[in-house]
This record gives sequence, structure tokens and C-alpha cells, in this order.
Amino acid sequence: MKTDIQIAQEAKLDHISEVAKRLSIAEEDLEFYGKYKAKLSDELLDRVKDKPDGKLVLVTAINPTPAGEGKTTTTVGLGQALGLMKVSSVIALREPSLGPCFGVKGGAAGGGYAQVVPMEDLNLHFTGDFHAITSANNLLAAMLDNHIHQGNALSIDPNQIVWKRCVDMNDRALRNIVVGLGRKSDGVVREDHFVITVASEIMAVLCLAEDMDDLKERLGRIVVAYTYDGKPVTATDLKAVGSMAALLKDAMKPNLIQTIENTPAIVHGGPFANIAHGCNSVIATKAALKLADVVITEAGFGADLGAEKFLDIKCRMAGLKPDAIVLVATIRALKYNGGQSKDDLAKEDLEALSKGIVNLEKHIENLQKFGVPVVVTLNRFITDTMAEVDYVKHFCEERDCEFSLCEVWEKGGEGGIDLATKLLKTMEEKKSNYKPLYDLELTIKEKIEKISKEIYGADKVTFDPAANSAIRKIEELGYGKLPVCMAKNQYSLSDNPKKLGRPSGFTINIREVYVSAGAGFVVAITGTMMTMPGLPRIPAAESINVDEGKIVGLF
Repeated sequence: MKTDIQIAQEAKLDHISEVAKRLSIAEEDLEFYGKYKAKLSDELLDRVKDKPDGKLVLVTAINPTPAGEGKTTTTVGLGQALGLMKVSSVIALREPSLGPCFGVKGGAAGGGYAQVVPMEDLNLHFTGDFHAITSANNLLAAMLDNHIHQGNALSIDPNQIVWKRCVDMNDRALRNIVVGLGRKSDGVVREDHFVITVASEIMAVLCLAEDMDDLKERLGRIVVAYTYDGKPVTATDLKAVGSMAALLKDAMKPNLIQTIENTPAIVHGGPFANIAHGCNSVIATKAALKLADVVITEAGFGADLGAEKFLDIKCRMAGLKPDAIVLVATIRALKYNGGQSKDDLAKEDLEALSKGIVNLEKHIENLQKFGVPVVVTLNRFITDTMAEVDYVKHFCEERDCEFSLCEVWEKGGEGGIDLATKLLKTMEEKKSNYKPLYDLELTIKEKIEKISKEIYGADKVTFDPAANSAIRKIEELGYGKLPVCMAKNQYSLSDNPKKLGRPSGFTINIREVYVSAGAGFVVAITGTMMTMPGLPRIPAAESINVDEGKIVGLF
């Protein structure tokens, strides 16, 4: 069997200017990064902004398992299917983080015959957007430390610095460090921390900004520290905004690539959904809506994370109204949720399926709370039996969800025709009445509790003393009316990754709360979530190489 990278490398790519023509984009509106990648110009984005919007479709999934779900694969395959049906469509995705590519998760290009290409470029550096974000983040950190070293005119309390450095790599050794060691000229000694670039507030700011003016305004609001009197110190106070914006100037422009079947794909931004808001950029999504009749986008991890944040944060902020949601599941993952061992997932087991399908049920119920029509699709494996497929189909139809069997990994766009057809039918027959889950007038605790109880299914929520203190301070400073971005493990609806299926009777514990004033939300960290991942015992990096000019071992 061919690997994903072999399939991608054998694909016949069109020059990116030819791909652009399918969206009526002229060559002069592209900024080329070789033959197969380009950025969309500011002039194009400005010119199309008054055009009517197409339909917006979100692809999400059940909680991820080792058995696989294939959310990105389904997103890409669905876009390819619409292309085969001659429907004007574009796929809007996030860029992958380098860290997981060398760790265990893999990339974000899809899989099999439903991939965006060139997949090696996408997964490794791409057009340099993440490097720009890393540089802007660390410039702000450097200017903060320099200000303290040069006399500290702002009276910054070194014990109340909240801005962290970042790097786009899984490196647990950088989670908690000490800087400024050495001579007096080497800076002020203090505790510091690193997060992975996708968890940086700069990433969130770039993905939620509407344009350069909005970007600079958001950058200026970023809280980096507090004074001895407890007052917030911002990037504006450090006079860092202009330089940060200069580093992000090109990174603000969405990237255009293609799928294996030459369908256009706009890929931009990449916050994780377990520790950030997990959606591609507002600029990319809005541009896509002006350039095509149907836009297929995705949000990271399960619907309890990415979809909730897409609907409660991104759509609310950007004025977006999704027309339909595609919820991806696999029989293998559902059986795993029902207690079947990973080694036995190829065997038919209707009992395990009936126990594990409650995870799918909870996600259906959650998504319906937002008033958007839901289509459930099974990303099919060759080991799935018809009895198992029929069981899931009947289960979904009983819950007023259209159901489709998807085979895009094996068949590409052809394997997604049924899903595309049912999606178009759903959007034609069912009206979307999108509304966020909670009102922004609620207190921070009330918003956290509403998400925890209604989306996760928790019985109650507890707050560590430090979290309680932080919430009081955040509300006193006037940030209490912001939406909440929950940082939670992706494997379970609870904050315990071992609780599979549809857990009940559990408590969500809030360990830490802080404001991302530039992004425009409050972050609540649950359980033992880390904002800097580590590498596994055997990292994927050990198998990646360059052989005769080609990258090998990358998925």
C-alpha cells in the first residue's frame, strides 16, 4: 500500500496560476512561492470584499482516537467531490505545526487520495507564516525584557510577567526556564516559559484580524505583564506594535494551493483547538466566501473543541453564519469508544458499536444547539461491515441528521459524491438558524460552566484558587464580557483523556485563567493541559529523511 507522501508525490500538479483561474483570480493577483504555492494579494482581497458570500460549511468530528477519524481527509475529499460535480467550491484549511510532524500526530494535509499538495511543503515551513508569527512573538518578549533591563520606566513587576516566548517545535524542556543568568549586562534574572507557536496569542490575533488596521489594534491590546500596582502593560506601552506588524505583513496574506485533483485550497493560520481556538484565519474564510459558491472549512479536533470555538468565537467575532455542519466519524473509532481493543477493531462488534456511538450522539446534540443543520458522514474503512454501517445510518436518521458513507481516502472525489449531494440537499431544504451557545453578558464563570455542562456534559465545575483570583482580576480590568476559549484534552469530552464514550458524573477543574486581550477572548485551562507539547519516546523525526532529493518518511 502506498503511503500518503508517495501518493502526494505522484500527483500531477497544475501550475498555481491555473488553479487560481478556477476562482477567477488573475495571475497579477498572485504572489508566487514557486510553481505550486502563492499568496493572495491585498489588492484582490480588497476588490472582492463587496461580492456576495457563498455557502459556509464546517467539517468537524467526534473525539479523536488512535483508530483515526479523517476530518481533514473528508474536508479535502468533499471539496474534490464538489469540483467533480462542477460546483464552484474552495477548501479553507489551517496550516500544520512543525511540532506534531516530528512527534506523533502527523500533518494536516489529509490522506490517501484526498490531500492538499505539495504536502511536504505544507507540513514543513510552507510559506514561512509560522516563522513570522514566532519572530513577532519573540520580538515582543525581547522588547519586554529589554525595557526592564534599561531601567523599567513602566514599573513592570518581573513576578507578574505573563508573556511567553514561543517556538514551533515540541520541546518540553522549554516549558519552565530561567532567563537573564550570567553578568548584569545579560538581563534581569527571572522565570520564563515557552509555548508552541500555534498556542501563541499572535497566532490567534493573526487568525481573527480582519485586516492590517485590525491586526495592529489587536497587537496593541496584548497584555504582556502587570505593574507593581497591578495595572496591565500592553504591547502598545512597549512601542512594539509597528515592528511586530512589519514582521507579519506577508504572513497576513492567505496561501493558495491545490488538492491532488487540482481543486483550489486556501490555507492560512493554524492554532490548535485543544489549547487555542483551532480555526483558520478570518481573512482566508471571508476571501473564500467571495471567491466560490461553497466553502468547506474545518475546525481542529472534536466538535467539543474546534467546532464550539468556531461557533462561539470565530463566527461571533467575524459575523460568519455557517449553513451546514458535516460531522465525521469512523466505525473503528466508535467501537474504540465502546471498549473494543485497538487490535480487534477490524472485527465486527455491534455491541461495542452500540456502546461507543453515544460519543457521536453527544456531538450531534451539541451541534444542534447552535441551530445549524448537521450531516453525519462515516469515513469508511475496508473492514467496516454493512451491519455496522446500517446501524450508524439508522442511528443518525433517528436524530434528524442526513447520513452519508464517505470513501474519499480510497477513491478521492468520486468517493465523496454521495456526501456532497446530501450536503447540497441539506443546505437547500434546511435553513440554518445559527446562534452562539452563550450570551457575552454572562460572567466568566457562567460562560465556563455553560460550556462545561452543556457541551462536555459535566455535572459541576471547580476552580483552583489561582483561577478564582485571576477571574476576579480579569473582570475588574473590564475583560469580563469576552468569549471563553477552553483549553482541554482532545481525547475525551471530560478533562480526563481516559474517559471515553459519553462520560457522566464528572467534574471539570479549571486550573488557570488568563486574558488574551488582543485575540479577544479569555483562556481557561482545564485539568493537566500543557501549552508546550513534548516528543514521544520514538519521535516521527527519527524516520524522516531526504533520499535522492525527495523527502521520505513524512506520513
